[in-house]
Amino acid sequence: MGKTILIVDDSSIMRKMIKETLKSAGHDVIGEAKNGSDAVALYKQMKPDLVTMDITMRGMDGFEAARQILRDDRNACIIFLSNLDEAQYSREAEAIGAKGYLNKHRSKEILTLIEQL
Repeated sequence: MGKTILIVDDSSIMRKMIKETLKSAGHDVIGEAKNGSDAVALYKQMKPDLVTMDITMRGMDGFEAARQILRDDRNACIIFLSNLDEAQYSREAEAIGAKGYLNKHRSKEILTLIEQL
């Protein structure tokens, strides 16, 4: 059975690509946010099984949104998808408590990562 998922990315094109990938594998995308503050609010309202989170967004970035979500729900499952490929970003994602970190250009690998969770 698929998971309920919240997609967080400031790019509508990227949100659409991620959504299509997830839906094709039987997952239910229950919400989309274009910034961190919307992500925090939607997470509280929807309680999805999983959040895909971009890092660089206007206003509240993905790292701060993840910190707030995890502060409210330590069991939240967050996977970062970002164009930032430097190791420091994946280390920070891990330190925050994210379940994974993928480069957006390898976003189809998210399905494998979700299966492992």
